[in-house]
Amino acid sequence: MRKVTGYIFGSIWWGFGLNLIAYLIASHVAGGCWYVLATQRVVTCLQQRCERSARCDISSSCSKVVCSTQYLSPANMLKMSRCGGNSTLMTKSFCFDPDGIFQYGIYEPALPVISSNSLAVKILYPIFWGLLNLSSFGNELSPTSNPLEVVFSICIVLGGLLLFTLLIGNIQVFLHVVMANRKKLQLRRRDIEWWMRRRQLPSGLRQRVRHFETQTWDTMGGEEEMKWIEELPDGLRRDIKRYLCLDLIKKVPLFDSLDDLILDNICDRVKPLDYSKDEKIIREGDPMLRMVFVVSGRVKRSQGLSKGKIATSILEPGGFLGDELLSWCLRRPFIDRLPASSATFTCIEYTEAFGLNANDLRYITEHFRYRFANNQLKRTTRYYSSNWRSWAAVNIQFAWRCYRMKSKSDPSIPVILNGGNEDRLRKYAAMFMSLMPRDHLE
Repeated sequence: MRKVTGYIFGSIWWGFGLNLIAYLIASHVAGGCWYVLATQRVVTCLQQRCERSARCDISSSCSKVVCSTQYLSPANMLKMSRCGGNSTLMTKSFCFDPDGIFQYGIYEPALPVISSNSLAVKILYPIFWGLLNLSSFGNELSPTSNPLEVVFSICIVLGGLLLFTLLIGNIQVFLHVVMANRKKLQLRRRDIEWWMRRRQLPSGLRQRVRHFETQTWDTMGGEEEMKWIEELPDGLRRDIKRYLCLDLIKKVPLFDSLDDLILDNICDRVKPLDYSKDEKIIREGDPMLRMVFVVSGRVKRSQGLSKGKIATSILEPGGFLGDELLSWCLRRPFIDRLPASSATFTCIEYTEAFGLNANDLRYITEHFRYRFANNQLKRTTRYYSSNWRSWAAVNIQFAWRCYRMKSKSDPSIPVILNGGNEDRLRKYAAMFMSLMPRDHLE
């Protein structure tokens, strides 16, 4: 039921995810290009130093002896110091010196990365550099007059602007949808409040209406999806409703064994239903207008007995109510009067379900009677029917207590001949046996 409703918000979050992925990919590419170009600049520096020297020894001709008071590395420290004082004689490469005569421009932060022996640093720092400069539109870039460096800087700035524009576009769409839904919610609540005041509904009913509207809005997002689906062409409408409802229908054991043709007809006719907590789906004695199949949530079944006693049971997801309607559809001769509900069904929590109206169920059972008149479906219907389960539970309890009383193996159960628990239980069992659920599948 929520697939169409969540499509807009899902596409928006999908757009945000694509933006994030685009930023990561672009930063990886930009950082990789930056690292490659920086390495080329270092190689250019080394080549220039070698060209100026008669003997091209990169390890020696590209370094000079300097006096430093900063501890760099034990490997660079000379055993003999000619600087005097606390200074240390060290070798420092011209091509890896940010303060040297060779200008690196935007590649200067890459010098410690190139000289590092850590693979993690060589991978992560270029990505960080690309993400930093793309998100800041290259604000920290200070390129030299090198044409390739200038072109690369321009690409970084334009790439950052493009990604930022896409991100702003998704944010605007998200805000527009949120504000539009909020305005729609405010208008709907205003109309409902005006209508309730005009009809002078009591506070209890008003609170129930507000509670239902809030839960429905949180679930459906204010979209009446089935309203516009019905306006589509027949073939397209059937395919969409099959996609939306088929998985839900197959969760119902009663429909699990039906073939695809019957399921397609059921999908085309079912309608989504939402019930708030403590709402009554149908009351005992009311005409059964539809079969209701529980998708999520729990429903309490309450059936009145004699002397104010009530038999209760719980319908879990996958259960259904209204099996009296299925027997009514298959009864011959057919009776136009709708059957009455044998119990009251109340939602314990917010419940999602779908309903199949009496006329639609009658159409399906008449056109596919061969499938609804087999023993397997009859046994499945009886097994999951709340009426049959309640009737069977009372009879099992009655038979068990009779057995315990006859065997007298349990002295904790008192033997009361007149007016006791056994007598009342016999009356309830007799009443249930007289009202045994009957189907017309034979």
